[in-house]
Amino acid sequence: MTGFEPWRPAVERALYGPGGFYRRELPSHHFTTSARAPAFADAVARLADEVDERLGRPEDFTIVDVGAGGGDLLAGLAGLLDERVRLVAVELRPRPRGLPERIAWRHDLPERVEGLLIACELLDNVPCDIAVVDDEGRLRYEEVDRRGRTRPGADVGDEDAKWLAEWWPIRHPGERAEIGAPRDAVWRDLAGRVARGTVLAVDYGHLREARPAGGTMTAFRDGREVPAVPDGSCDLTANVAVDAVGADHLELQGEALRALGASAERPPLALAYRAPTEYAMALARASATARLLDPAGLGAHWWMRTDR
Repeated sequence: MTGFEPWRPAVERALYGPGGFYRRELPSHHFTTSARAPAFADAVARLADEVDERLGRPEDFTIVDVGAGGGDLLAGLAGLLDERVRLVAVELRPRPRGLPERIAWRHDLPERVEGLLIACELLDNVPCDIAVVDDEGRLRYEEVDRRGRTRPGADVGDEDAKWLAEWWPIRHPGERAEIGAPRDAVWRDLAGRVARGTVLAVDYGHLREARPAGGTMTAFRDGREVPAVPDGSCDLTANVAVDAVGADHLELQGEALRALGASAERPPLALAYRAPTEYAMALARASATARLLDPAGLGAHWWMRTDR
């Protein structure tokens, strides 16, 4: 036993295996997520209302949050949407205390959804293999051990080589690329469960014409970026090749949120004298919204969307 294995099984074990990172930890404890911002919940509520109207206000309209974390997004939606709308969280961890009772909590995906299915920062945590070009120009899987050391492994299989040729071609010795086929498969599975409505994934990502040299595999712990070591101690993430996923529509988060009415406009200063508490709350909200819209930060997330 050498201790080396391809990245995909290594990440699968480190994140989701017994005692894995996501069996123990919440994403919000380690990095900033869009789902916790009130303005994000407001925008999703408006999107849900648009979808609901398009479907003719059916009796059974459901919002499913896949990879719900601590349930922050659905908790925000619970205060914005009427009781007719069912709210369902899909998450590996046990149900947190204090969530509104109307939020259903489950560990598996529903077979059929009529409404809105959203996966916020899920695809980047779907384990994938990494390919590397060796000194002879051969495509090989990169292997990693539990200390984060890497080496070239077996030759890349035909299907993965085909994916790379189409979506992330690498040819020169030392070049690396994350093979996004497992993320594409997860998207197809999610989209296939939406009988009528909209499926939306929100994530860091990149396009074919601007793939990051060397790939994006990294890790986070306690709010800091750390080396990618698949030992279960950190969140392991790699950006998504969003154009390969197969969504009908791609849009940067900042643009999508503005289209749904999000604004980072600061409250008038006069409010500070008339109602200082209200002013402070409005200012904090504007600051949080600005972070969501920031093109150098969360605003650069991609919205991958398909309507049915």
